Order: sequence, then structure tokens, then C-alpha cells
Amino acid sequence: MKNMSTVMAPLATAEQLAKYEVVIGLEVHVQLGTSSKIFSTAPIAFGEAPNTMVTPLCLGMPGTLPVLNKGVVEMAVKAGLALNCEIRPTSIFSRKNYFYPDLPKGYQISQYDQPTCEHGWIDIPVEGGQKRIGITRAHLEEDAGKSIHEGFKDSSKYSYVDLNRCGAPLVEIVSEPDIRTADEAYAYLTEVKLALQFASVSNCDMEKGQLRCDANVSVRPLGQKEFGTKAEIKNLNSFRFVKLALEYEISRQVGLIEAGGKVVQETRLYNPTLGETISMRSKEHAHDYRYFPEPDLLPLKISKQWLAEIMDSMPELPAAKRKRFVEEYGLREYDAQVLTLSKELSGYYEAAAAASSNPKTTANWVTGELQGALNTAGKDLADCPVSAVQLGELVSLIEKGDISGKLAKEIFAKMMETGESAPTIMEREGLKQISDTSELERILDEVIAKNPAQVEQYRSGKKAVIGFLVGQAMKASRGQANPQMVNQLLQAKLDA
Repeated sequence: MKNMSTVMAPLATAEQLAKYEVVIGLEVHVQLGTSSKIFSTAPIAFGEAPNTMVTPLCLGMPGTLPVLNKGVVEMAVKAGLALNCEIRPTSIFSRKNYFYPDLPKGYQISQYDQPTCEHGWIDIPVEGGQKRIGITRAHLEEDAGKSIHEGFKDSSKYSYVDLNRCGAPLVEIVSEPDIRTADEAYAYLTEVKLALQFASVSNCDMEKGQLRCDANVSVRPLGQKEFGTKAEIKNLNSFRFVKLALEYEISRQVGLIEAGGKVVQETRLYNPTLGETISMRSKEHAHDYRYFPEPDLLPLKISKQWLAEIMDSMPELPAAKRKRFVEEYGLREYDAQVLTLSKELSGYYEAAAAASSNPKTTANWVTGELQGALNTAGKDLADCPVSAVQLGELVSLIEKGDISGKLAKEIFAKMMETGESAPTIMEREGLKQISDTSELERILDEVIAKNPAQVEQYRSGKKAVIGFLVGQAMKASRGQANPQMVNQLLQAKLDA
């Protein structure tokens, strides 16, 4: 392999990095959530036996013809709308020609200069506000198969091809080179993923290959308008790895330039074990894919009526939901951001808020106690034994004064264990807030009688000791005493 740089250089220092501007563009491949493939009736399923989810078309057999899946087009349009793209009334499928063992036809049906979705954008959170990242296009294409290699560490070397994925519908989202840091890249991917999940076009499960990312990165001296030479980092399979790979590559390129070397155009891979990007192949010139219009497919036409029907079916997207949570429920921006980190979490919160009497308190319980308990138990929200309605009921009991916050936490722990509602647990175990004045006075009289030293300290001017006495009263009542009434009654008794 040819030498990729004129020198081997150390990674850049912070002072060196400060002299350069980073330019990043991302290409995100998302598998759309249809039950069958884009041009055939072959089913889509993950983890099935190799080469069982195929038809003659998937295998590239002579005489087979593609038939476009209408559901794929509808999902692609929804994806484009979720990314604020313009939808072309007419788009063209093209043949992208290249050879690879897992591409039986020797070409991939894709879109080139006339994609279905283009000129979009997504806003990402940055320090002090938001930043808009442009999206060049979001085009439809079919996926290739998968090559599996084994035995390369010993004398026997085998490569296998699994075509189950071949023909799965993809939308490739190509960003403008507007991203300037690894953190911005992470935020962009997060927002794209959320938008597509809320639009119900893909689960975006990276472990199942439903979302894959390639990153193009270059650096240039501050103030320079021309782009530097870029390197492409391929096959990044987690957002964390995208961030780490970009941080390393930025430092590598700046360090190389500062040492007198030259960045060359190439394709690199990220090795998470080493924490480094590694050269895969040189890329001195753009690959000639010999694009031409797919002769077996007519131009794709999307009428105004069809587009209007798709737009009417669009669900509420994350940005709109965050804004509504702040305006309708009075939440903080941060809480609204946390509650829209997934479609499932936002739906759970809304159902809980509808069942409660205080949306803000409900938000605190969802982001605090609920998520903490799920993390401790190692469970996902889908496996949560406490329903949204049950959590809303618990919050209402607190708001009505039937239970204290401390007692509510005790009851919630039992709800997580049993899946029972708060009223059921309270009835069975006698857990209800004591607000009866005579009962509270009886408890306080006992506390005062048992703690004469602290009572004397309070009456001598050490008012802070009342906190100890309140604690003793709560302990005596098993946490069931109304804390506000305890404070009022105890202070009245001590001051009498």
C-alpha cells in the first residue's frame, strides 16, 4: 500500500488545534421500516438464517424486474418531511455500477441527481442556542448484502455472503459540510435519529444495522475559505464511535500538517480497541460509478394530492413536541429535552401527565424516580411494571395530600416490584398520610415527652433543632404524617 503521508506525526496539541477550523459532513444510511423490500416481495427480518429472506430479484437472477414498493416511497417522503426537505414531484432511479461480492447484480439501484427529498435542514442544540445543519438530499436506494469473514487469524480463511439484507429499503441522508466539531456531529445524529423515530419510518437500531454512518472530515487554517483535503471514515456503528473517531482524526490531520506533512484523500476505518482511525484505501479520485437512469423503472411521480395525504398523516416531531411541553405543561427546556429523548418516553410522560393533577411534578417523577429505578433494574421503559396511568395516580395522591413525597417513594418502590397500583398497595399495607389533627397531636406529644433536651434547646433559642423533632415525628408515624401539618402543630406546641 502506498504511503499516505510524507511524515509520521504525533497528535495535535490544544494550541495547534486552536489554529484550525474543522469541516465535517455526514452520510447517514437509514433502513426504512417496511415489512418487505424496496423492489421485491422478499420479507425483511433480522437474525434469520443466511440467504433465506431472498427472491430471484435479490439474487440478481437474469430476467427479473424490480417493482417499486409504494410503502417505501411513503416512508421516504415522511423521512424527508421530518428533515424539513423539499419533496420533488418527479424523481429518477439510477444504476450505480460497482463490483462487490455482496452485490449480485453488479449495480445498486439508487437515486443520483434527481432524488425524492432535497434541500432540508435540522436544528441541533449548541451552547447558547441552536445551530442549523443543512441537508443536501435524502435519497432512496436498495441495500447491498453482507460479507462475513472468518478464520483470517489462522491458516484457514473463509468469506461468506448473506443476501438477506440485499434489497432492503434505505434512505441516505447527506448533510452539508456545516458541522464543525465532533460534539456537533453527535448532536446532529441524535436529532436525525429522533426525527425519524418520531415520524415512525425507522427504529434506527444500530445493533441491527438500521442506521449506519460515514463521516467526511477535513481541517483548514482559520480564515481560509477553501476546504482542506478530506478523509472519509467508513462504517461507524455507534454515535459514540462517531464522536471518538472524529476527535482522533481531527487531531491526526492537524498534527500531520503542523509537522510538515500533507493530508491525502483516503478512506479510513475506526478501530475502537486502539482508539484510532486506520487507513483502508487511497481515494485520490472520485469513484466513477457510471450512473445512468434505471431502464426498468419509470420516473417516480408524487402528486400534490398524495403528498398532502402523507403530510396529513405526519405525527408530531421532537422539536414541536418540546415546544408544546414547555408552553402547555410549563416545563423547563431541559426537562422537555429529556422527555423527548425517545418516542416511547414522551408518550409515557403524556399519558402519565393526563392521569395526574400536576404535569410538572409528573415530569420530575418520570425523569427522576422512574428512570432511576429502570436503570437500577436494568430494564427498558417497554418492560416497566408501572404503567403511565399508575404513575399519574401516584402523583395525584401526593398533590391531594393523601401521601407525602417520602411515602410516595416507598409506595413507588413497591409498585416497581409488584406492578400494583398505589391505592392497592396503600389499602393492603395501611399506608396513608395522617392528616387528622388529633392523631398528629398524640404523636407529637409522645415525641416531646421523649426528647426533653431537644425541646429545651429549642426554647433556649436553638430553633434549628425543630428539624430533629420533626424527623422523630415522621419516624414515629412510619413516614405517614403530613409533614406540613407536623411542622405547624409542633411549632405551636413548642412556642406555647
